[in-house]
Amino acid sequence: MRKHTAVVRNELAPTKVLKNAAYLNSALRTWSNANIWLYEDRIVYGGSRLPENADSTEIIDLDGKYVVPSYIEPHCHPFQLYNPQTLSQYALQRGTATFLCDNFALLFELNVTKALTLMEDMNELPATFFWWCRYDAQTELLEEEKYFSTKSIKKLLDSPWVLQGGELTSWPRVLQGDDTILQWMSDTKKAGKRIEGHLPGASEKTLQQMVLLGVDCDHEAMTGAEAIDRLNAGLTLSLRYSSIRPDLPKLLRELKEEGVSQFDRVFMTTDGSTPAFYQNGVTDEMIRIALDAEIDPIDAYQMASYNVARYYQLDHLFGMIAPGRIAHLNILSDIRNPVPESVLAKGEWVKKDGAAVEAERDKEFDWSGHGIQKRTFDWDIRMDDFRFSGLVGIEMYNSVITRPYNVSIDTTVDVIHDESDECFLMLVDRNGKWRINTVVKGFAKNLAGFASTYSNTGDVLLIGKNKAEMKRAFDRAKEIGGGIVLTEDGGVAAEIKLPLAGGMSNSAVEELIGEEKALTEALRARGYQYEDPIYSLLFFSSTHLPYIRITQRGIYDVKNKGLLFPSIMR
Repeated sequence: MRKHTAVVRNELAPTKVLKNAAYLNSALRTWSNANIWLYEDRIVYGGSRLPENADSTEIIDLDGKYVVPSYIEPHCHPFQLYNPQTLSQYALQRGTATFLCDNFALLFELNVTKALTLMEDMNELPATFFWWCRYDAQTELLEEEKYFSTKSIKKLLDSPWVLQGGELTSWPRVLQGDDTILQWMSDTKKAGKRIEGHLPGASEKTLQQMVLLGVDCDHEAMTGAEAIDRLNAGLTLSLRYSSIRPDLPKLLRELKEEGVSQFDRVFMTTDGSTPAFYQNGVTDEMIRIALDAEIDPIDAYQMASYNVARYYQLDHLFGMIAPGRIAHLNILSDIRNPVPESVLAKGEWVKKDGAAVEAERDKEFDWSGHGIQKRTFDWDIRMDDFRFSGLVGIEMYNSVITRPYNVSIDTTVDVIHDESDECFLMLVDRNGKWRINTVVKGFAKNLAGFASTYSNTGDVLLIGKNKAEMKRAFDRAKEIGGGIVLTEDGGVAAEIKLPLAGGMSNSAVEELIGEEKALTEALRARGYQYEDPIYSLLFFSSTHLPYIRITQRGIYDVKNKGLLFPSIMR
């Protein structure tokens, strides 16, 4: 701080000066003109003066350009095949420098202490990462207390890098009297942190009860009316544009039709979309959608920066162009084009004049040193594991909603030869201790063998019409140290290698987009008909969604909160 003030007094040269900048003045909600001085990773001055001491200063004349705070993704699941580093490298080129991240995947790989170390050390990278504190697993676990306890919740809430509790998928449990989670919510508020809701289809009565219990924000509005209900209840509104819910254009249109013109308590999220959805952009794409909806440009940019920072009480560090703020800055050629031509992250160029800038800080994160390694298997799938019984299977209604149905096929056969959309479905413990076998209807019609170590809990999903090919797919996933594999006719038809804990790739997002598209096309060719097969894999076990789920404990009836069939020890 002494150095920062010395720069302003011309006793020390600034690192960079953005000269003649037209910048977004968030305090006055206008476009102002200034010379913006940076010292290392901070903005130290913005005004009419130029430094007297500038011998070592990089001066960039921005006459005709615009400067806005780099964008903030407020609701990020950074483990959707990509990993936090590769996602941030891709997003930085399009102007997103700060991420508020789910830590869910880390809880199944690391103890809380190691997870916290990783969460903090991610900030050695050019981007900035903040995190959530999960209250539940969104599924039925055999050892829930191993991952969620008062002790672990306290450790997470004590971290300055953890900004909120949630997302609160377990809100029905809270309303029904779960005082443990309610106590964790209370602890979150006492720590001065936010609580993120997950309230799809919630009535006015439910919304207002959740506000009374401490929820601050929700991202599950699917109509303009639902969005207004959340604002009326005093919630901050997060508008979603994701691979399974691309609602943003509709939401903005309906909000405007309802006469909403005040967006100070509104921001936007891509809600952890899968890689291919990001082909056209990340936060920048949502700003473009807002501009196309004729939202005032200042509102459009502040919904992606200042509004988020102020909500999380971080506007002294992010979301503004003013002294003391982290130098996450985007330089635009045109206000109507949110894709920056140049990007500064922590005061260093990561993109300049349209080209990516290589930096020492971009070297690969030390995943292995933090306990994230290739998935190892000291067990095998046996053919006698492919025994199926029971009359209740799982029918897909869309990408993520599943309901029970009466199984009509002969599950004792080795191959389902008909052209029905029924396949064998198994969830097998990542350590080989248990399995649950059923039938899934609606996933595919001509799928021979399919295996995925990417799932809600990191357990192994097997799907297919041919039991031998299902085993072959598993064997290939085991061979590559984790991944998603489709096999037929004795060979591999498509695959995505996921060498980081069996759930994340270390490939650049641009490469991963191609791999995901190829896998999706292969599945569509075999009868998959919904929006996003990656989310289908993720949500097969997710009990915050209706109506029936395959979980560690067995086949679970969400509505009646009970097991239909238990898992079987191997």
